[in-house]
Amino acid sequence: MPDNQIKALIFDVFGTVVDWRSSIIREGEALAARKGLDVDWAAFADGWRSLYDPAMARIRDGDRDFVKLDVLHRENLLEMLDRTGITGLTEAEIDDFNYAWHRLDPWPDTVAGLTRLKSKFIIATQSNGNIALMVNMAKRAGLPWDAILGAEVVGHYKPVPAAYTEACDRLGLPPEQVLMTAAHNGDLLAARACGLGTAFVSRPTEYGPNQTKDVRAEHDFDYIADDFEQLADQLGC
Repeated sequence: MPDNQIKALIFDVFGTVVDWRSSIIREGEALAARKGLDVDWAAFADGWRSLYDPAMARIRDGDRDFVKLDVLHRENLLEMLDRTGITGLTEAEIDDFNYAWHRLDPWPDTVAGLTRLKSKFIIATQSNGNIALMVNMAKRAGLPWDAILGAEVVGHYKPVPAAYTEACDRLGLPPEQVLMTAAHNGDLLAARACGLGTAFVSRPTEYGPNQTKDVRAEHDFDYIADDFEQLADQLGC
């Protein structure tokens, strides 16, 4: 994919831009300190995340009307609280813990790398997260997006093809001028099938120290980088 053809980069966010797992563990430990809870927060974070795709699948399959991710996250949180026997939280405390997804920490290279990429290209989210979640996360973490795109904007959860093609349409660009950037092989394969360029950025500890999936690029994507700084180098930023 010629560099001079690229006009915009769109990004998966959970795992690619931010470290959701460590952030949820941090939030859980803070909640435990306030409420006197004894919980394996790494297992809780993994369990909560494991409910993410099945919840979206019901919408992708047409079994449920579209709802934003905050709603799905809260439903999944209630299931995890029940599974782990956590009781005694007020509705406000449940809401606040659900909004932990609005407070995720960026990877160390994220802000500097995005800033470099922004100097040459349009940069936008292409996340399954909803608008408020993305905006609040960006404000807290200093993520310099030009635009917030994603599921709530286009009404489709990845990897439905329209999630990618309609994001390109919102930017007024053909897919071949848009580079989908993600740490997940499946996300990039779905984007490539829609005509977008692809950039794999490695996040080998997204799922913890024993991660076994998406450790490395498994296909011949247009760009393969260890982090956003290296991707910026490859794209001449």
